[in-house]
Amino acid sequence: MNAACLYIVATPIGNLSDISERAVQILKEVDLIAVEDTRHSGKLLQHIGVSTPMLALHEHNEDKKVQQLIEKLSLGKSIALISDAGTPLISDPGYQLVKAALSADIKVSPVPGPSALVTALSASGLPSDSFIFEGFLPNKSTSRLKKLESLVDESRTLIFYEAPHRIVACLQDMQEVFGAERKAVIARELTKTFETIKNESLENLITWIEADTNQQRGEFVLLIQGKEKEASTVDKEAEFILETLMQELPLKQASQLAAKITGIKKNTLYQIGLNKK
Repeated sequence: MNAACLYIVATPIGNLSDISERAVQILKEVDLIAVEDTRHSGKLLQHIGVSTPMLALHEHNEDKKVQQLIEKLSLGKSIALISDAGTPLISDPGYQLVKAALSADIKVSPVPGPSALVTALSASGLPSDSFIFEGFLPNKSTSRLKKLESLVDESRTLIFYEAPHRIVACLQDMQEVFGAERKAVIARELTKTFETIKNESLENLITWIEADTNQQRGEFVLLIQGKEKEASTVDKEAEFILETLMQELPLKQASQLAAKITGIKKNTLYQIGLNKK
């Protein structure tokens, strides 16, 4: 182990067996562990047999605690940073501490492990060669819609975290912006007893989750398939047919009928229709 080193240690997102041997060893050997919640992390440390002292470092006190931790590191102490679950700094506190440590020429060493966004992507069935992680969306619908609208032309797979009490409203806003037919995935309670990974259209996902309140509980990762690139290849005649139908029918029906007439995928036509609104 390196003295005067800040270790960024990933911990399980659910199943405690997912912690690595190296993570356990580091947590045992460091002088101090900076944790998001001492009560929550205390259960994990007790489970893996670690008695190293803890210090709370969360979003409300990070400004005040960073200098205290940097002083300890400057005196040759070793510190591990963990969050409540997964990899620290990914929608969790720690950025200010890492930045300050690097500015003070203190070694920062990552100890890799679980991350909810990568875990969800790997089993989602959506394109994984290129993706964008947006973390948590704004709490209020107006701000959330604005953020989603800025991503409407994004072709990469979109990944978000969401809280259970906002999950239905968030999906409804996503449907409004991306369209009912856009493919999406709900990854819920990953690695836990009630793990659920559901791949459907946004419309079907909303119907499914509204019908079962049990599916509205726990930790959520939402993944949205990126905008199809082939939409720009649609010819003028197909666009004219779609526009004509849209004057008389809702977009969903217009795109379905236009697909039958032209042979073009309804999802492609639906997206064109959204862009023309």
